[in-house]
Amino acid sequence: MRFQGSIGVSGVFIPQDPGGRDEAAQQGQAQFDWGMSWFKGQRIGNGQAPVKRYNRKLAQLIHRDKAKPSFLVSHELGLDEAPDAYRRFDDREEGWTKVVLKPAG
Repeated sequence: MRFQGSIGVSGVFIPQDPGGRDEAAQQGQAQFDWGMSWFKGQRIGNGQAPVKRYNRKLAQLIHRDKAKPSFLVSHELGLDEAPDAYRRFDDREEGWTKVVLKPAG
């Protein structure tokens, strides 16, 4: 990362990740070079997003075609396919990033 840059950690945090790529990840840890980060004056932010604060406004932006989050969606499936889709996502199968489930009707 560049000097004076920022890292924003997003996603879902779990204390341990049994499927992580190495032992540290499996224990909810990551190796990080604090000395270089300090030297470069970098910042790190994380935490839970205040989702309820933004839901209504974001939904309206999507409804009015002002925001297009669809580029994140890898699959659109029926609700009956949810268990298999979740398994594929949880198993980190290639290409399973965000799934939109559509109830019948």
